This record gives sequence, C-alpha cells and structure tokens, in this order.
Amino acid sequence: MPAPLPSLNALRAFESIARHLHYPSAAAELNVSPAAVKQLVSKLESTVGVPLIKRRGKGLALTANGEASQSELTAAMNLLAAAVQKMQAPTQKKQLIVSVESSLAATWLVPKLADFKKHFPDVNVLIDSTQEVVDLHRTDVDVAIRYGVNSDESLVANRLFEDLIFPVCSPSMMTNTKLTTVNDLNNVPLIHWDISRLPWAKQTQRWFNWKSWLNKIGASNVSSNDGLYFSDYGLAVQSAIAGQGVVLASWPILKNVVDAGLLVQPLKETVSTDIGYDIVTTHAARESAEVGMFVSWILQASAG
Repeated sequence: MPAPLPSLNALRAFESIARHLHYPSAAAELNVSPAAVKQLVSKLESTVGVPLIKRRGKGLALTANGEASQSELTAAMNLLAAAVQKMQAPTQKKQLIVSVESSLAATWLVPKLADFKKHFPDVNVLIDSTQEVVDLHRTDVDVAIRYGVNSDESLVANRLFEDLIFPVCSPSMMTNTKLTTVNDLNNVPLIHWDISRLPWAKQTQRWFNWKSWLNKIGASNVSSNDGLYFSDYGLAVQSAIAGQGVVLASWPILKNVVDAGLLVQPLKETVSTDIGYDIVTTHAARESAEVGMFVSWILQASAG
C-alpha cells in the first residue's frame, strides 16, 4: 500500500513558492496570506523530514531535496488540474488569448503548443502576435509574454528566460568574409533592430543597439551606424539567414535557429543582460483554471 501523501494544500504551497521563490507572489497566486504559505511549507517540511526552502541573501532558494522534486510536483499539479476538468460537466472549448512578440512566437512558443494541446485538449490558444504592450486589464488578452518591460505590481510575472546577446550570421557569410574578430565587423553589413519608436522598448533598445553592445565589450574601432534597419525582429533575423549581414541574437529566440545551422555565432564575445522574458497575467486572470494551467505548462517548458 502506498505511503500516505502530505496535505494537498501544503504541496500546492510548496509548488508555488518553488516557482516564485517569493512568498508574497506565491500568496497572491494561491489567494492566501504570505504567512499561510510559510506555515504550509513548514508543515510539508515537517512531514517529509527535510528542509525544502532556504534563505539565500535577501531572497529564497530551493534545497537539493526541494529542487529534485520541483518539476515532477509541477507536472503532478497540472495532471490534477486536467483530471478535475475532466470530472466536470462537458462545456464548450475555452479560448486562451496569449499576447507575444512574433519572433518569439514563431521560433519558440508555436512549436511547443502541440504539447500543451496534448495535455489540455479543451483549451484553444489564440496567439496575438504584436510588438505592442497590451493592457491586460482592459483587453481580452489573458496572458502576455514580455521582454524588457518594467515591472508592474498590478500584474503577476514569472521569469521564463534570462537573455544573452551576441552576433550571428549565415554560415556562408562567416566563411566568405573570414569573420573571426570583432574588428572584422567593419567589413560586413550590420543588421539593426530599430525599436526606437516603441515607447515601452527603452530597456530593450539599450541592449539591442549595436553601438551599446560594442561599448559593453570594449570595442571602439567598429563603425556601428551603417547597415540594414528593421522594425520587426523576425525580418531582421530572416535578413541574416539570407546572408545580408550580421544581427544581434537574443539567445532564447534564436537557439533553435542556431541549433539547426541556419545561423552561426562567428565571434566569442557575448553580453548578459539585466532583462529577460516574463510570462505576465493579472491577479484576477491568474485565478482562472485555464490561465493557471498555461502558466504552469509554459514555466515547465521554459525550464526544459
């Protein structure tokens, strides 16, 4: 006979705090107080006999035991949610609207949606691909994936990816131009993602501007103004794939493209950013079963 399980509420509390590593955020997600979350996690630790959460500086971190159980516990919670949904009376398929920048949608999110549909067949996902930051409080959009946008206490945000930025080009360009050092960038067209007209994009522009990137690696002998300019990052990437120049890569977006050999990294220089990709919802939307399942699924997908 299997051993009795700990309290389901305690398991839910730990699963939430393991993702957020922040008691107030977990409390908001579970609609309880931070003190209640702490109490439930403490109860779970007493039951299993080992600590699961520890302090790290001013924040929180998972212990080895906590980290070992996180992914399976999240998957179990998703399965429970799906099972409960199947218990309920049949209803019309529910639509979930996700706002996401087109290049991230095309290269990362869309290829993974079949897995979401496999686990949650009763939820239809509508991808709203846009460069605009939609107001989640005043539109029908349920979830947004945002990059480099300032935090907002009225929203619930979870980090999907940190970012890493470096130049990429087509394999033929790297071979034909002998692009091996930063100064060799003077001999090739630079492809610019120009988002200067977007009011939300100041943080993003700070990292995806060629002049800024070159300054961060200490390269002062490269002319950074000439080249091709695109307001759409997907078109800038297609231009690089076509061999028309070198573009700054956002690693989460272009990992699959690089792995497929369509683009290559000719230089060793990379820059880590202080911004990243976040999954964002309102507090009210986060209480929806469909939104909760999608957020849990996408966090697990990004971790894999």
